[in-house]
Amino acid sequence: MQVIFYGGLRAISETEASITAFHSFRNARIPAAVIRFVQCLLLALVALQSPAAHADRGGIDAWCADLTRHLHSVSAKTCHAQDFVVADEHTAQGNALVSRDFGPRNDSAAAEGAKRILLIGGIHGDEFTSVSIVFHWMDWVRQRDASQYHWRVIPLANPDGLKAKPSTRFNANGVDINRNFQTPDWDRDAQNYWSRRTRQDPRRYPGKAAGSEVETRWLEAQIDEFKPDMIISVHAPYNLLDYDGPVSQPIRFGRLSLNRLGVYPGSLGNYGGLFKQIPVVTIELPNATVMPAPREQLAMWKDMLKWMNSNFDTLASRPQPEKSADAIAVLAPVGGKTEIKETDAN
Repeated sequence: MQVIFYGGLRAISETEASITAFHSFRNARIPAAVIRFVQCLLLALVALQSPAAHADRGGIDAWCADLTRHLHSVSAKTCHAQDFVVADEHTAQGNALVSRDFGPRNDSAAAEGAKRILLIGGIHGDEFTSVSIVFHWMDWVRQRDASQYHWRVIPLANPDGLKAKPSTRFNANGVDINRNFQTPDWDRDAQNYWSRRTRQDPRRYPGKAAGSEVETRWLEAQIDEFKPDMIISVHAPYNLLDYDGPVSQPIRFGRLSLNRLGVYPGSLGNYGGLFKQIPVVTIELPNATVMPAPREQLAMWKDMLKWMNSNFDTLASRPQPEKSADAIAVLAPVGGKTEIKETDAN
């Protein structure tokens, strides 16, 4: 079961109308005991319909409060205005995992076949701008060029990392979520890669087993349930575009240019782009704490939409297997190891 939180203004106005009706009811010749009973009933209704009551049930109030304490570019009002869906799963620290859907702009038959885009921010908790820019882009998904698609937006995939003191790349268990996805090469290569190539860098610890983390399993479930045609994952601060997947690669979003980094055991690009054969674009913003200028944010957004539009014809004609022969070939070891570049950014 999932819980959806709405703005609450409508509920409050409806309750105010009920109270007005109650005063009229009170002026009638009704026994005092009945009036007291109705009054208690209305007070209970106000408590149940208030935004705070709804938030307390799912943790969204605390989630937004913690978020805005860390991210000054996201206001509490902006956060609470979103119709977030709160998952049954919670992190090791008890934080909520939230998402929001934006359906296509109409309910026609064509809208039912709209392409699906999964937009993810905050896989690494210390990459603040990756969360902030996703919140900004949520204001743009209803614009004409974007609203032809069905969007699922996950603004913060690693709330424990963001809310740590100081914020961390990894989650509360010390696991890098972007090295914990259940890729075919994980059992063979993940620990070896972490030991030899990163020299056991704690920021890139892949975990004891693939999919060991609740955040990872939840993201994988989102992919399986939503069935996106494309995944956009936002990171910082390497100032580039990375890409894994079956369609033509993007060259430039705004000032960000393509610089393919290769794949890592347990990464989202590996899991989504190679194993699941879903195009995965990784946007590496130039700074983890300072947002790009508004003009640059818009340029990235427009270039991203333009690239999507030009590649969805290819997506419409391609098969979408669980694991293709191409994915197996790419993941096959080269000289006994998966071929991975030295750069270890996202």
